[in-house]
Amino acid sequence: MFERFTKDARAVVQGAVEHAERSGSRSVDAEHMLLALLDRQASRASFALTSLGVAGERVDAVREAVAEARRRAGLSRADADALAGLGIDVSEIVARVEAVHGAGAMSGDREDRGWWSGRRTFSRDARNVLENSLRTAVARADRHIGDEHILLSLTNRPGVPSEVLAEHGVTYEALIRVLYGGGEAKAG
Repeated sequence: MFERFTKDARAVVQGAVEHAERSGSRSVDAEHMLLALLDRQASRASFALTSLGVAGERVDAVREAVAEARRRAGLSRADADALAGLGIDVSEIVARVEAVHGAGAMSGDREDRGWWSGRRTFSRDARNVLENSLRTAVARADRHIGDEHILLSLTNRPGVPSEVLAEHGVTYEALIRVLYGGGEAKAG
């Protein structure tokens, strides 16, 4: 499958691995892919994000929202709200766990980063994002899988990346308009 990836898409995958390594995570998650996409410049995905207003300080806001979700063990706000409806305060649980085990204990992002030296595997969610990016490219009759297909895949599935992006005005439908027409701009 990777032979169909463009240079930009490969850079996103490599960037996701680097984000996972820096955070001390054992696996590459969908959130790492989003962070790697935010690092990109002069690509179709970066054009689309900029066109939808995710640039400058808003990129930092997206990064902070992802970090906060990782502190909640990857629970989306919708998940946390649903648990709150059952009387479970996720913020309180996170605070208690971090008081005993340290910051990032629930996220897999450990402070003792020297404990893992093997290759990072891709989580099921991250693999699904990559597989869905292939499906998206095929459905759009695109010959190669670009970083824009990874971004579309992240917005087209439930979870932290789609929730965080939607909070900043980046939805699947908005991306389709920007990337493929029918909207204000078209990526070339």
